[in-house]
Amino acid sequence: MPGRYQYGVGVTTATDDHRLARELATEAGKILVELRAAMADEQADPRAIKDAGDLAAHRYLMETLAVERPDDAVLSEEGADGQARLSADRTWIVDPLDGTREFGEPPRVDWAVHVALVSAGQPIAGAVALPAEELTLATDEPPALGPGGEIPRVIVSRTRRPAPALQLADELGAEYIELGSAGAKTMAVVRGEADIYPHAGGQYEWDSCAPVAVARAAGLHCSRLDGSPLTYNNPDPYLPDLLICRPEWAQRCLEILNRG
Repeated sequence: MPGRYQYGVGVTTATDDHRLARELATEAGKILVELRAAMADEQADPRAIKDAGDLAAHRYLMETLAVERPDDAVLSEEGADGQARLSADRTWIVDPLDGTREFGEPPRVDWAVHVALVSAGQPIAGAVALPAEELTLATDEPPALGPGGEIPRVIVSRTRRPAPALQLADELGAEYIELGSAGAKTMAVVRGEADIYPHAGGQYEWDSCAPVAVARAAGLHCSRLDGSPLTYNNPDPYLPDLLICRPEWAQRCLEILNRG
C-alpha cells in the first residue's frame, strides 16, 4: 500500500485524497469485521470487543496515514491531540470506530468508520464505511441521494431523543427511526432511509466531519442547529450539535428550531 497514491515526484492530487479516504475507511472496516467475528466466536466480553476494535482501527489509520500523508496532521478520537494541527494546511480527522456500543453487540450493523480531510476549516474529502454492510460511501464517487419519505422521518439514537428531535417530530408529524453511530445515522439520510438528523447534547469533530463531507457531496443540508456553518480543526474539537437533512426540509427545520 505505501506510495500507492503518489503520482509523479511528490505530487498528490485532490482525486488521490478522495480515493485514500475511501480506502482507509474500507480497510479499517475490514479489520474490524474480522476482529469482531473472532472475538465473538471466543465469547469475549462486549467491553473487550469494543476496546480491541478502537485500538486496531486507530493503529491501522495512524500507521497508514504516516506513510501515505507524512506531512499532514491527524486528529483521531483515539489519539493524543497534537496542537500542531492548528497551523497545518491539511488535517485528517478520523473516528476509527463510531458506534462502539453497537460494534460490541454482534450482529448489529449500525456502526461505522469515519475518515475525512480538512483544509481551511472545511472537509474536502471524506468517507464513511459501514463495514457490517460491506458498504463505503465517499466523496470520490458522491452517492446519489435516496428518495424522501411521504411522512418525514427523524433519526435519533437508541438511548435518547434530544429536545430538537422531539420538537421537529412533533411539529412535522414525523416518525422516529433509531440507530447507533452518527455515521450510520447520516448515511441513512443519504440513502433515503430517513429525512432529518438533528443532534444536540454533545459530539466531537470526529463524530461528524466525515459524515458531513459525504452528506454534502450527496446534496444534503448540513449546519449547526442555529443554521450557522459547521467548521472543523478548531482548538477545541467539541462540536455539540448539528442538523443534517434533505434540502427540502432545511428551511422548515431551521424555522422550527430557531423560533423566538
